Amino acid sequence: MESHHRLYENEALSCLPLHLLPFPDPSRGSTRMRLLACITAFTIEQKCVRVACCSRLRFMWFALVVLTVLCGALQMLGVVRQARSSKVLKLVSEQLVRMPAEMYRPVKHKDWENLWSVSAAIVEEPLDLQPFIQRKDESENPHSEEGRDQVLEDTRKKLSSSTKAAPPIEAIKLWLDQYFPNQPQRPAFPKRTPEIHKPPPSDDKTDKQTVKSLVDDTAMCHPKNHIVFLKTHKTASSTILNILYRYGESHNLTFALPLNMQSQLFYPAFFAAHFVEGVRTRSVEEFHILCNHMRFSSQEVRKVMPKDTFYFSILRNPVSMMESLFVYYKAIPAFRTVKSLEEFLIQAPENDTELDKRSAEVIAAVERDFPLILISEYFDESLVLLKHALCWSLDDVSSFRLNSRSERSRRPLSAEIAEWVKEWNSLDWRLYQHFNATFWKRIDSTLGRAKLQQEVELLSAKRRKLEKMCLQEGGAVDPAQVQDSSLKPFQYGAAVIQGYNLRLGLSNATRQLCHRLITPELQYTSALYTKQFPHLADVRAVAANKFAASRSTAMHRAVKHYFDLTYQYK
Repeated sequence: MESHHRLYENEALSCLPLHLLPFPDPSRGSTRMRLLACITAFTIEQKCVRVACCSRLRFMWFALVVLTVLCGALQMLGVVRQARSSKVLKLVSEQLVRMPAEMYRPVKHKDWENLWSVSAAIVEEPLDLQPFIQRKDESENPHSEEGRDQVLEDTRKKLSSSTKAAPPIEAIKLWLDQYFPNQPQRPAFPKRTPEIHKPPPSDDKTDKQTVKSLVDDTAMCHPKNHIVFLKTHKTASSTILNILYRYGESHNLTFALPLNMQSQLFYPAFFAAHFVEGVRTRSVEEFHILCNHMRFSSQEVRKVMPKDTFYFSILRNPVSMMESLFVYYKAIPAFRTVKSLEEFLIQAPENDTELDKRSAEVIAAVERDFPLILISEYFDESLVLLKHALCWSLDDVSSFRLNSRSERSRRPLSAEIAEWVKEWNSLDWRLYQHFNATFWKRIDSTLGRAKLQQEVELLSAKRRKLEKMCLQEGGAVDPAQVQDSSLKPFQYGAAVIQGYNLRLGLSNATRQLCHRLITPELQYTSALYTKQFPHLADVRAVAANKFAASRSTAMHRAVKHYFDLTYQYK
């Protein structure tokens, strides 16, 4: 036995688990040996306890015990606090149900139509210390449905801040139903008579639900700053471009502008990432808005723009667009040799026979890349829809018509010619029909016709106010009447593109706002390029001045040489 004890004089070794110690196995050998093994094991266990209590590790053991006790105490306190909160909550709910009706005096309901307006502001009133609402302004109407909903919301907020848990909604509703009896129902929105080419509006019940959901969506959404606009020809896209330019400039955003101060992204070549100024040199860390003319390539655009970019475009009825294209691009080879659009359509080749398959493929591709397609014929409605899609304000999308033709350069088409255009542009016609339908479906599923009409009227009123504030003649004028040469729009083909004149005596801030509203596309693009790349703009300006000077010198020499020869022969 003494020999076995000597094996474990080392304290560290003596505190190893018993199955790791080298004493004899009690299951083997004689009875004496088994007894010896048991006595040895008992002695070792005693020694382990003594070492654990007296060694340097005893403080760690004590600390672990104290922490364990503290954790248990904290858990018990949490359980007690939760039970106490539940008890207080139950008492408060019972008090709400038994609240006397004399606290409120009935007031007649007013203006139910404005109650559910998206633009209506919700004002939170200061609260008393009671666990229920008592308005400090007795002139308000607590018995109206507006007061009812406000009481419900404010009561929940008050109780939530005091007890960290809101009372059961059924208890509050029971009290409200008891002390707000016979309340009128929320009004149905007035039905809007559908206009020509518009699908019939959805029922009023759907309108009310979608408008109410829109209130929550508008309050929770965040303005989008990463945007791609596929600018299409003769579709009011220059006005959309101006809206994006003004928003980006006022919010200090970076535009993906064409290389070398060009106005287009090398259209009609398919877009490539290196067409954008700053991509090859990596001088721009992040682009926010891409909106100049281009031939879309999804893969290349995504090399430039962030992943959360919002994509949209705009379409126009192919009949009116064809008439506009023919006038504007009369100088191109396709239209130059014919006298009229009728003559061109007669000579045009027939369309592809597999039109159904091609149109389905094109529609699927457009829907994959562009979640929103606007319609030029319903421009104000499109701006309202765009405003909600981008989570912007009506002020952000307020605008004047830009790059628009004078009425004297427009030519109405007969019904026969219109059918010829649909036949020749059959793929475009199918695209337009499809996305015109989805345009109104989107409105019905998000805004509703009544809410849409309300915001269109607000937008029109803002435009009239801006026209009165900014413009001399109150509207567009022919290019010969534009007084500031820097604001004259680019003229091309047989079209007469109108511009604007600013009022005199405007303040600096107002003049800056109005000037941005009427700046034509080419001038605005150059100004943004100069702002984003001042060094490159200076280099180009110096090169342009040298070219103009050399050209002037050559012209002067040619004229001098001509006069010298004339004098010599005389």
